[in-house]
Amino acid sequence: MSALIIDGKAAAAELREEVTREVALLEEAPGLATLLVGDDPASEIYVRNKRRLCVKAGMRDLHRHLPAEISQVELAEIIDELNADPAVTGILLQLPLPKHLDAVDLLARIDPDKDVDGLTETSAGRLASGVTGLRPCTPAGVMRLLDRAGVPLAGANAVVVGRSNLVGRPQAQLLLQRDATVTICHRYTRDLPVICRRADVLIAAAGVRHLIGRDAIKPGATVIDVGIHRTETGLCGDVDTAAVLDVAGAITPVPGGVGPMTIAMLLWNTVEAARLRTAA
Repeated sequence: MSALIIDGKAAAAELREEVTREVALLEEAPGLATLLVGDDPASEIYVRNKRRLCVKAGMRDLHRHLPAEISQVELAEIIDELNADPAVTGILLQLPLPKHLDAVDLLARIDPDKDVDGLTETSAGRLASGVTGLRPCTPAGVMRLLDRAGVPLAGANAVVVGRSNLVGRPQAQLLLQRDATVTICHRYTRDLPVICRRADVLIAAAGVRHLIGRDAIKPGATVIDVGIHRTETGLCGDVDTAAVLDVAGAITPVPGGVGPMTIAMLLWNTVEAARLRTAA
């Protein structure tokens, strides 16, 4: 029997509609400031899509396209300016940055209450402590997909393959908050397939093409594939989807799974930032 396909496109469309309704209820439309440094083609596409969906949801587009040669000090001053601007609800610094810029230092300057990517140290601390705050978009999107698919998390064995600050670590924290029993794996993990086979919920976010094969899937498990890789035949993920379809109970496709949810969660975080500011 083939696994249920968890439709990220449909889930993202539903969430964007919810965001549009929430924006209409606010006294003032949120303003999203996207910062694009240089002319990286992939980054330009990502930011263009984010801006388009931001406007479609009724938000204000406060984009700034900055020259590749901008200095660390100049970019830091722009972030400080946006932090102080009450018209700016959320700030997104598009990565990667040109090599002469220190992304860690610049991300740290973003006001955590405007950190719609959920990547600052303060945002990470709030997540780890269970304090209200803005959560990283991809892991939060994964949680939405699991809920939409009706996957029970309390008491479930969850395995996260990958320990990045962007996905793996915050994903584990979000699962723990939902009472799952969580194991984090990485490139030094011994007998990875054995550990993965224990998982009721398996989240692959290692950035390694087809790392997860049939031997790593517990029959009936829910498999979330965060990876995305370009090949001569198209896009694929960290999971060898074709090989596990008749073993897994449910799985996200690549493309069309986790990816669409990431931008949708960015919009949700921008609305959430507006609500948190009003509550304060």
